[in-house]
Amino acid sequence: MKKTSGARDIVVVAASLGGLLALKKIMSLLPSDLPASVFVVMHIGALPSVLPEILQADCPLPVMHACDGQPIAPSTVYVAPPDRHMLMRDGLIILSTGPKENFARPAADPLFRSAAVEYGPRAIGVILTGRLDGAAGLKAVDACGGFTIVQEPSSCVAPDMPKAALQAVSPNRVVPIEDIAAAIVGALTDDSRKGVSMDERERIALETKIALTGISSPGDLERLGHRSSMTCPDCGGVAWRIGDDLPLRYRCHTGHAFSALSLESEQRSGAENALWSAVRRLEESLLLIEEQLSLGEAARSPGTTELRARKERLQAAIEETRQLALDSSTSPSEKAV
Repeated sequence: MKKTSGARDIVVVAASLGGLLALKKIMSLLPSDLPASVFVVMHIGALPSVLPEILQADCPLPVMHACDGQPIAPSTVYVAPPDRHMLMRDGLIILSTGPKENFARPAADPLFRSAAVEYGPRAIGVILTGRLDGAAGLKAVDACGGFTIVQEPSSCVAPDMPKAALQAVSPNRVVPIEDIAAAIVGALTDDSRKGVSMDERERIALETKIALTGISSPGDLERLGHRSSMTCPDCGGVAWRIGDDLPLRYRCHTGHAFSALSLESEQRSGAENALWSAVRRLEESLLLIEEQLSLGEAARSPGTTELRARKERLQAAIEETRQLALDSSTSPSEKAV
């Protein structure tokens, strides 16, 4: 497959929950002479990863973990290594330990913003199954004139990422997983072009700089948005709301970034932990009262009536708190199913 003049040649792909099978499917269907470089981010955290080896088993293209400073080659698949953001600059791959985004490193948004700033209309952004990441990055690709592809949510193990992406942009293609590879190949030579928002590009470039350097300031954040009443769950710092449209996002002055979806998930997790801790303390109080009752009844103590009343109140409080904890462990999207 030959590359034509002006063709797109940078493909950035994001996947999370359910993404392994999705990626294997896509990689197996890409042509061996694909005239493009493919960059893959999957939420693997800091643990050792064999994702390149797994994908290589089905992929006709060479697949490898990206290395810092590595020149970008065509017909190659680069996978973000553990605990590093993968970005691009001046034809090279840059790995960064910049602040986590959506509580993840590697994360999709830094990669997508980097591709948008560096390559503009030459970039193709692909959002697959998963949760909590990628919508802002895909919007950056779209704002800089790139081509956008979203996996059809009904074909996803976890549809949160595709659904958030569809709220943020009007993608060029929305297709089921078995058609993603063909959509990528078709996008390489698609003649359609979008306008570029220069103001938006400047903001995207600023956020890319933060991911590259790990350095941000209140002044930078004032250029990106405005202070909110939220605090960063990672460091406790003041959070700025970024922009005034979807996806709703926040970033703190140390550089942590998160969508409203990922922030709500983190807060729900914290609330659940606090509620289960409250259940434990209430149950311990109940045990103490039961022991006092046992001794009081044996001695025919006059205070047993009040102890029984307290026991009943505690039992009711335990059941109510336990139900709140169970409810808090279920996301709004899961409740809607």
